[in-house]
Amino acid sequence: MFSFQVGVASRKASPNFSDGREANVNKIMQRPIVIVPSCVKDIGFHPYFVTQVKYVDAVTLGAACMPLVLPAIAEAMDLEAVLRIADGVMLTGSPSNVHPSHFGQEVHNPALPLDPARDATTLPLIRAAVERGIPLLSVCRGAQEINVALGGSLHQAVHEVDGMMDHRDDSSKPPDEQYAPAHPVRIVAGGRLAQNLGGAGDIMVNSLHGQGIDRLADGLQVEARAEDGLVEAYSVQGAAGFTLAVQWHPEWRVTENPDSMKIFGAFGAACRAYRASRQGGAHGNS
Repeated sequence: MFSFQVGVASRKASPNFSDGREANVNKIMQRPIVIVPSCVKDIGFHPYFVTQVKYVDAVTLGAACMPLVLPAIAEAMDLEAVLRIADGVMLTGSPSNVHPSHFGQEVHNPALPLDPARDATTLPLIRAAVERGIPLLSVCRGAQEINVALGGSLHQAVHEVDGMMDHRDDSSKPPDEQYAPAHPVRIVAGGRLAQNLGGAGDIMVNSLHGQGIDRLADGLQVEARAEDGLVEAYSVQGAAGFTLAVQWHPEWRVTENPDSMKIFGAFGAACRAYRASRQGGAHGNS
């Protein structure tokens, strides 16, 4: 939609672009491209590919990058084509859960939504992004996806695990209350997240998830924990590129939260560095 509007404006403007709009358009179009995988949702009688606007806003406003929504077309996806244009990948939250067959379990609660097409799209994309050093930021379901893609497992109902608190939100409340700060997390000193935030200690986060990390996959490093010990953030040890997974929702009103802006800012900087490295290398890979 944006490119169409730019095209219309260009035809109406003078050929010389004396008002500077050409420079602004070029600046926007040079932003790194961040792939944002979608979910599948039935609306009426038809399935749609959907992505919440707040995630797109976080990529544009927080990371200063250009989001490109990827349909969850599963096995039909041309992974190589996606990777050729990707300067970063952001995995969003979702009402659906990762299918437990991917971590060797049966479905615990059949009433909860699943999205096998998204699983089949994101899990291979994650592995390829990590292998190639493409910057990767994930939120909520996305954080669970990376752990599963790399061999970890999930608690399908955190609130039923002894010693764990209830991390779910109250869906009957308005969004401002659902996404309000719910509990602190302890940032691990010396980690990637501490570096992004400018230090360790505690920060307050929202909490809107029923599932959570059980066994962390080999090669993943804890970056933050909740008071009950649940892993709330982690990174990929030894990854060639930026990788960060958080269980909370930093995309919510991203510009109003300094910690969220630091996270997305660091991700955006990594995407720009990755784009610059590709442009400086072989043109056939850019």
